[in-house]
Amino acid sequence: MTIEGYASLFGLADQMGDVVRAGAFAASLRRRVASVPMLVEHEQRLQAGEWTGVFEDARGLFVSGAIRDELPGAARARRMIARGVDGLSIGFVPLVAHRTPLGRAIEQIELLEVSIVTHPMQPQARLALARGLARAA
Repeated sequence: MTIEGYASLFGLADQMGDVVRAGAFAASLRRRVASVPMLVEHEQRLQAGEWTGVFEDARGLFVSGAIRDELPGAARARRMIARGVDGLSIGFVPLVAHRTPLGRAIEQIELLEVSIVTHPMQPQARLALARGLARAA
């Protein structure tokens, strides 16, 4: 199953008041030699696949990848998507961030993983496409 969507959106406050600035992922993506892990609900033991297409555009961090059936989180990820779960969330370390009255302005991020989640911290971080979904009868 191939899935894609925006894992982070630039300039929009998340539920904690944090705002990711454009370019925040650039250095991390340049350093990365392996694909980005696709997890379920940020659980390291529930890897569902890999994000092999990860890039910044004017809107945010776009990710595309495939759920791999042999991985421990694959079945759960497929079930979630089949039920309509479409949230995405980034696992990251903020490298450069500044306090604001409402949260943080995050200038530079070390991206660790992107998860399929029920309740994304950034409400607009959503899957836009899920190809190859076989719904149960």
